[in-house]
Amino acid sequence: MNLQKNTDASKRLLSLDVMRGLIMLLLAAESCMLYEYLEQLKPAGIAGALVQQFFHHPWHGLHFWDLVQPAFMTMAGAAMYISFYYKTQKGIGWQQNFKHIAVRCLKLFICGTALHCVYAGRLVWELWNILTQLAFTTIIAYLIIRRSAVFQIIFSVALLLLTELLYRFVLMPGYEHPFVTGENFGNWMDVVLMGKVNSDGWVAINILPTAAHTIWGVLAGRLLISERKAADKIKLLLIAALCCLLLGFGLDLSNITPIIKRIATSSFVLASGGWVLGMLALLYWIADVKQWNKQAWIFVVVGMNPIFIYLFFETLGHQWLNGVVAIFVKGFAGFTGAGDAWLNVLAALATLFAEWYTCYWLYKKKIFFKL
Repeated sequence: MNLQKNTDASKRLLSLDVMRGLIMLLLAAESCMLYEYLEQLKPAGIAGALVQQFFHHPWHGLHFWDLVQPAFMTMAGAAMYISFYYKTQKGIGWQQNFKHIAVRCLKLFICGTALHCVYAGRLVWELWNILTQLAFTTIIAYLIIRRSAVFQIIFSVALLLLTELLYRFVLMPGYEHPFVTGENFGNWMDVVLMGKVNSDGWVAINILPTAAHTIWGVLAGRLLISERKAADKIKLLLIAALCCLLLGFGLDLSNITPIIKRIATSSFVLASGGWVLGMLALLYWIADVKQWNKQAWIFVVVGMNPIFIYLFFETLGHQWLNGVVAIFVKGFAGFTGAGDAWLNVLAALATLFAEWYTCYWLYKKKIFFKL
C-alpha cells in the first residue's frame, strides 16, 4: 500500500497516524470485550499479569491501560497544532480557525454526552466520557497555541498546581479527603455539576489536569514539524519524557501525591505524560526517521478515521455487532469442542477484525469522517 500517496505524507506525520490507529484498535478490542474474555480464561503467571495491564488500575497505581486517554489527548494536541500551522501558511488566522475549533469541540461534547445516554438506555447528564473531556482540553490548549513553548509549559504546570490546591484545600462536608474515592473535591464537583457521583471514581474536573496532556501534544506537534534535526527532536522528546516520569513517580514514591488515574492527580498526569512522550519518540524514530513502515498501514487505516471508529464500536459495535458476530463464530466453531471461554475470545477477535476491515474499506474509498 502506498502510504505517501494516500496520507499526503508531506504534511502528515506517519508516526501520529500509527499511534492513533494503535490506540483506537486497543479501544476497539476493549469494546469487543476481548480483555474481559481473556481474563475469564484465568491465565496464570506472566500471562495473567499481562492481561491485567489492559484494565484500569482500581485506584492508586498505574497500568498500561491508564495511558490510553493521555495518549489520545496528546495526539489530539499534536494534530491540532500541525493543522493550525498549515492553515496559517494558507493565510487562515487564529480567530478564523477558532470558529472551526469551537464548533468541533461542541460536536465532541454532544457526542460524548450522548454516548452516556446510549450506555444508560435513557437521557442522562454525565460528563465523564473522553470525548466530552477532550472538548474542554482542546479549547484550553488552543487558547494558548500561539504562545511560546515556555509559556505553555508554565501554563500546564499551573493547571497541575491548581488541581493540587483544589483537592487539598476545597474541603466540603462529606468530601474532605483529597485522595479517597467518593470523598474528594472531584466527587463534590460532580454533585454540583451533575447531581451524582461516578460509582467507579471518575470525575469531570479531570478536564483541568488532563489539559496538560493536550498542551504537551501541541508542544510535541510543534517540535516534530520544526526544522530541527530528527535526532534533536527525539532527544528533546526523551528528555521531556524522563523529566515527567521522574517528577510523577517521585511525587508518588515520596508520598506527596499518589498516582491515581481516576481523579487525574498531578503525579498521574506527569507519569502518564512521560510514558506517552516516550512512546511518541519511539514511533517517530521507527515510522518517520527509519521509515520501517511495511506494516504501518494496518494502523494507519484506523488512525485516519478515529472519531468514526470510536463512535461505531461504542454504539453499533457494542450493542449489535458483537452479538451478531458471536452467533456465527460460535455456530461454526462450536464443532471444535472448544469451551465457551475460548469461543468468546475467538468471537471478540472476529468482531475486532470486522471493525478494522470497515476502517480499511473506508480508507480505500477515501472516506474520512471528521467532526
